[in-house]
Amino acid sequence: MRLKWKPKETADNNNPHDAEKATRTTGKWHLGILADRYTDEVPGSVILLSGAHKRNEPLGLQHSRARTSTSSLPSPYGTPRSRSASRGSSRSVKFEPLEKKRTKDGKFILEPQPEDSANDPLNWSGIRRDIALVSLGFYCMVGGGMTPVLAAGFNNVAETYNVSVPKVALTTGLYMLGLGLGSVVASPTAILWGKRPVYLGAIILFLISSIWCAVSPNYISLLIARIVQGFAVSPVECLPSATVAEIFFLHERAYRLGIYTLLLLGGKNLIPLVSAAIVQSLGWRWVFWIVAIVVAGCFVLIFMFVPETFWDRTPEPKKHQRFHMPSLPKHHTKSTQLSESEKGDLAQPSMSMSGPSNLPRPAKVARVGFAADPEHDALDYNHTNNLSGAASSTHTPVISHCQDDCFHGGRNGDHLGAGRSVSGTVSDDIKSNPEKDATLSLSSQTLASQDQPESEQALDQASILYTDYYRIAPPKSYVQSLRPWNGRLAKDKWIKVMIRPFILFAYPAVLWSSMVYALAVGWLIVLSESVAHIYQNHESYNFTALQVGMVYISPFVGGVLGTAVAGKISDIVVRFMARKNDGVYEPEFRLIMAIPIAISTTIGLMGFGWSAEEKDNWAVPTVFFGVISFGCCLASTTAVTFVVDSYRVYAGEALVTLNFSKNILHGLIFSLFFPHWLESSGSKSVFLAVGGIQMACMLFTIPMYIYGKRARMWTVRKNLMENF
Repeated sequence: MRLKWKPKETADNNNPHDAEKATRTTGKWHLGILADRYTDEVPGSVILLSGAHKRNEPLGLQHSRARTSTSSLPSPYGTPRSRSASRGSSRSVKFEPLEKKRTKDGKFILEPQPEDSANDPLNWSGIRRDIALVSLGFYCMVGGGMTPVLAAGFNNVAETYNVSVPKVALTTGLYMLGLGLGSVVASPTAILWGKRPVYLGAIILFLISSIWCAVSPNYISLLIARIVQGFAVSPVECLPSATVAEIFFLHERAYRLGIYTLLLLGGKNLIPLVSAAIVQSLGWRWVFWIVAIVVAGCFVLIFMFVPETFWDRTPEPKKHQRFHMPSLPKHHTKSTQLSESEKGDLAQPSMSMSGPSNLPRPAKVARVGFAADPEHDALDYNHTNNLSGAASSTHTPVISHCQDDCFHGGRNGDHLGAGRSVSGTVSDDIKSNPEKDATLSLSSQTLASQDQPESEQALDQASILYTDYYRIAPPKSYVQSLRPWNGRLAKDKWIKVMIRPFILFAYPAVLWSSMVYALAVGWLIVLSESVAHIYQNHESYNFTALQVGMVYISPFVGGVLGTAVAGKISDIVVRFMARKNDGVYEPEFRLIMAIPIAISTTIGLMGFGWSAEEKDNWAVPTVFFGVISFGCCLASTTAVTFVVDSYRVYAGEALVTLNFSKNILHGLIFSLFFPHWLESSGSKSVFLAVGGIQMACMLFTIPMYIYGKRARMWTVRKNLMENF
């Protein structure tokens, strides 16, 4: 494919606002997408290079600030290169690029690049990684089916507690309340302390809540138990995709994510079928007893075969590009002369930490995909010190080294900070207990954080250099990998990590995706609350519980087709539109899928309600149920893909935002009134109205498609996530 696209020349990439003012243009349309007023290079846009290059080139990274907060997903960008070297100045040092590691057959370049450590999850054997995936996938299948698990037994539960069927349907809505709140808690906890303790703790709570549901003596007890159960199941929705990304290479992920999606989808549609058979033969309480037995088996699988998968792969400049000592830059060492006053300053110990050497460094904005220019920083900082008329302390090199290696994890080969001896070996005490590394490095960290608030100092000192230790430690034994707790893995504040997904509601692309995702999954939940009313009604189909469960075969087939078709058709549309756009891909191209989504879901919802009230043959509403599932799977896949393509660096938080919207803003709210509405107005009126709501909401795709690119650049300029 031949490319015609050329980036606009900018005055200075270090200052995007000045550069944009220098190149301001009137808005232009490209395939209906309104371009940004100032620049063509917007983060999220990608140049699709020719087949010969076999790679894509993201645009606008010079405008996007580098992420400084922790995330549940690995960094989407590779190790940044040195800008000083790329400029080809006389001060630049040329380094030979390291040869990329490939698969054994040499067909694929491994992305991300694994480290030379047997403890790196990417270096685990293929069998070990696949067993972890299957174990986790089975657990997700069980957890995914808990939402409609009582769909076929609503009438039985109503008879047991002497309440109405709409009240029983509320158990599903409150379960989704637990799901939404749980994901907000589970995600930041997993980021800071690892996914393994979250998985194991959640499964134990899942087991307890299932037993609680089985023995609930009254309706209120069942409601509370279902909330707790939803809270326990929440990691199923927000963590497994990150686990897959941590243990599989890029060329392996699509197939493995397909397995995970299929198991999750199968749970949502096949477990109601199994539960229906149990309700009819053993009673509804036995549904939860059997769930508890299966969950106990899941605990054994997760404990035995899913170790901690965390590994810090945050990009950082190479060791030779590290910031040099401000007072003695290499290129000025030979010619440096100190005045008498400067010598006097150096002779006073009291200046070691409190002198002008602790003046704040000039503010420098880090950009995504670029390393800091160490020589430029050193010159600027040295110039600032010269203006102040004071020399830096002799302790400065120690402080600078510790800030890079201790606080940021020493990612460039100089590991463990104070925990590493001069000879490069690890002490026996640290080998026996890696968490002691944090204690051993407290002194150097304290020196480095004199100007930090006490709370931040405590947080830094509590941080444990997990990756740094295991990068050079001997391979973990199987027994060591069974350890459920590895201490704190990141130094962010829990409350800040918890709030970040809610900040994304200010991002238009995330807001649109949240709406579409909530509608897509929410309608399936609404239908699960209505199948008992429609199919078990004595005046309509008079189905048994088992027959109601068999109805879920239709949405399962529709969901599988929707998931399979969504990716293929979307990729075809994207490639076609990128060719028309001179080889530049825009995430808004994904929004074209809103056309089949709106048509299939609207027709399915209206047809289901109309045919059910008209008492057509049972196959007619059942087929429409499958059509709804087909459209909803198209919608959920499109929503997730669009938000990830738009804000890849915040994909982990975005998934939490989408799930919160689905569970709270749709699942819970609709369950409060939908069953009563259906009982009073009839399925025809209700589902015609629901179809109209779906179509009206999908019309918001039009302004999103037109203004989406400008909205992306607006969020980059505001930088709300990193300014929080």
